[in-house]
Amino acid sequence: MTLRRPVLMLWLFLTFALSWGVAGLFALLGGQWGSPASVAVGVVFMFGPAVATLLVRRSSHFEGPFWRGLRRDEAIFLRPNRWFAMAWLLPVLLAVMTLGASLLIPGVSFSPGMEGLFARVADQLTPDQLAEMHAQLETLPMHPFWLGVLSALMAGPTVNAIAAFGEELGWRGFLQRELAPLGFWRASLLVGVLWGLWHAPLIIQGHNYAEHPWLGVPMMVLFCVLWAPILGWLRMRSGSVVAAAIAHGAINAAAGLPLLVIAGGNDLSVGLTGVAGMAVAAAVCAVLWVTGAGRGLTTHEGRAVAG
Repeated sequence: MTLRRPVLMLWLFLTFALSWGVAGLFALLGGQWGSPASVAVGVVFMFGPAVATLLVRRSSHFEGPFWRGLRRDEAIFLRPNRWFAMAWLLPVLLAVMTLGASLLIPGVSFSPGMEGLFARVADQLTPDQLAEMHAQLETLPMHPFWLGVLSALMAGPTVNAIAAFGEELGWRGFLQRELAPLGFWRASLLVGVLWGLWHAPLIIQGHNYAEHPWLGVPMMVLFCVLWAPILGWLRMRSGSVVAAAIAHGAINAAAGLPLLVIAGGNDLSVGLTGVAGMAVAAAVCAVLWVTGAGRGLTTHEGRAVAG
């Protein structure tokens, strides 16, 4: 199998044009990131890679019936296996580990009373709203951190995975397969760089790095470079892009967990998308590299092949 450069370029053009067009239109209309409307815009943005995949398959030569070929080549298999469980649990575990990594950063401290969280939102809420937040927290049956863990475990493989599938059908389904001739690690690196740059319009508007929107762009690229091998590994081992969507959904659901119980730091240093979270993801990549977990991984008709 060789790289099909025209197909790749068409897919990249459509993916970026569709998603960036949505983000650009939102900005031109005066939309503010963090508003209720931005949630809907973010979900629509996420489906750019999936729509591009469908359009490219319609306009290019792919063998067999359209939907059967899509299911086969992009590995849309719903039958669960143990790797689905790994995809579900691993991101939440790494989010908890990120809490520990965040506490190693100078100026960051453990804040079980959530003083750090209240300090971060103080300038966004009125005193009455802050008081209402305190009152609501006192009525909860358990600490918000553990409620967040449970919420992440429920949302990751369900509603979040549905939205994440819009991305994963493209990045881990289409692009990872098309770049398979490069080998697992080189393909993952390229997927990660493109995936990170694709987020740029949202990052600049305040997504993930509201305090540092411009520095957030290279940070997001690095984040995606580190997570691309992990998601790619889960997709290959499970034989299904659905596992990657579950993991992606769990990442999105668990990303804010460390921030609930730490004080100090900023969006570049703490949390899953900060330096702390990236250090944890880098450690996982190192384990995959040292153990040879990615060696020989490729795709054939949408299924995992380990050499």
